[in-house]
Amino acid sequence: MSITADRKQELMKEYATKSGDTGSPEVQVAILSERIKNLTEHFKGHVKDNHSRRGLLALVSQRRRLLDYLKGKDEGRYATLIEKLGLRR
Repeated sequence: MSITADRKQELMKEYATKSGDTGSPEVQVAILSERIKNLTEHFKGHVKDNHSRRGLLALVSQRRRLLDYLKGKDEGRYATLIEKLGLRR
């Protein structure tokens, strides 16, 4: 359900705004999106796993707050990130 350290490093490299960037909203949203995707796949086989579903809702809420923050700070970065991740179809 969680992501591997290697995959996390790949996401950090891909979405970083500068070298060594681990905490920018883009990186955080990318990691959360990966975790949400993995949990969504998990629920296809484990429909009654309500404890994990609560965690999924928390992740989605956290991603939403980060995206709202980014949209308020710099709408261009927000639009680029949304397009890159394939959100808001």
